[in-house]
Amino acid sequence: MSRARRFVPPALLFLVLAALVASGIRPYDRLTWLLETVWVLVGVPLVLLTWRRFPLTTLLCCLLAAHALILVVGGHYSYARTPVGDWAREVFHLSRNPYDRLGHFAQGFVPAILVREILVRRSPLRGSRWLAPLVVCACLAFSALFEMIEWWAALAGGSAADDFLATQGDVWDTQWDMFLALVGATTSLALLSRLHDRQLPAPAPAAAEVPAARTGGSPEA
Repeated sequence: MSRARRFVPPALLFLVLAALVASGIRPYDRLTWLLETVWVLVGVPLVLLTWRRFPLTTLLCCLLAAHALILVVGGHYSYARTPVGDWAREVFHLSRNPYDRLGHFAQGFVPAILVREILVRRSPLRGSRWLAPLVVCACLAFSALFEMIEWWAALAGGSAADDFLATQGDVWDTQWDMFLALVGATTSLALLSRLHDRQLPAPAPAAAEVPAARTGGSPEA
């Protein structure tokens, strides 16, 4: 095991946990913080529980950590009020805080490598032309599910869920969110597939075929 492989995942885990704890200290709104960071609260234990049977590549660990940091920052400030988003709005003369656009781009960019890793290692799709289209479809499906979760949150919480929705008055916010997830997924596959392939474990050798024996006779030639 390389030195990076040995030390990078624990360092990233410590960084994510420290950021999660810090983000939970006096957030803008406690419900918004919980809704935004629930993916981190669920994802970290899941990765730890499955690590021995399914250790992730270093690339995927870095991407998941970056996505977790995006989520915890958005949870602490709310997406419409993040300081880096306010800075970008001022510098680029935007009409709204664009931090949630970054979040939905990452919602496609990072899960694309996660889905790709699972399919390559747990399905017959390694090297298949269907791999990339199916990865993109999975990312779009997750983006659609997230939009439905936002809808359910709005129905359940009313105006209390406004900070979680972060629409900022944009009637096309849902369409923008899904489009950016699509762009993120395709960009991720275009930029990172070769690097990802180099980090993936080699396929297991096919089991040698054992000639079947004829009942009461010699094996077939």
